[in-house]
Amino acid sequence: MFRLSDKGEKIQQMFGAIAPRYDFLNRLLSFGIDRRWRKKAVRLLKYRPDARILDVATGTGDVALEIARTTPTTVKITGADFCKEMVDRGRDKVAASPYADRIDFKVAPCEDLPFASDTFDSITIAFGIRNVVDRKLGLAEMWRVLRPGGRMLILEFSTPRSAFFRQIYYFYFRRLLPVVGGLFSRYNAYKYLPDSVLEFPSQEEFSRMISDAGFRNIHLHELTFGIATIYVGEKD
Repeated sequence: MFRLSDKGEKIQQMFGAIAPRYDFLNRLLSFGIDRRWRKKAVRLLKYRPDARILDVATGTGDVALEIARTTPTTVKITGADFCKEMVDRGRDKVAASPYADRIDFKVAPCEDLPFASDTFDSITIAFGIRNVVDRKLGLAEMWRVLRPGGRMLILEFSTPRSAFFRQIYYFYFRRLLPVVGGLFSRYNAYKYLPDSVLEFPSQEEFSRMISDAGFRNIHLHELTFGIATIYVGEKD
């Protein structure tokens, strides 16, 4: 059985602590742009009429709900996350939605997905891969459970290429975001966010990691001046 590292357990506990205010602060701190980014990622899904789609690091289920909203009623969605408190909130949101019969949840880390190989037509992970301590193992697990011909979509923060916009971005991320987050939730958690983004590999480095995990036809979609990037990869 997979055991989280000490770092992984601390990240898990941190998300459990901020779960009650997580959705509210996502909207506030991103000015609502996070919803548009998720919609753009979901548009790139690959699926059949009776597809199964997995949303890793599902959090409170925003991506799972968007997938259900935009796909046929025969498509089934599973959300997986290593934080039970987040999953509990996701279950409540789904139960109150029109998609309760199409979405189920599992409490599980990306590095140890409790599914058979070649199960899912598409896999998504939005703003979660940087919280995966062993990213190589996490990518390998997503490749394992994806069906041949299936597609993986990773939506993650990135560094803008424009030097001018990058300075504005860094100022907001490093100075303002932790303070605003601390007013409504926990300062340390919202200081972790910019720290985790700034230490994340470059687009080129991360694309190589995706390729090394076995994915092919890898391409990128930059969003909002490069603040976020969608990475797309497929399994032969």
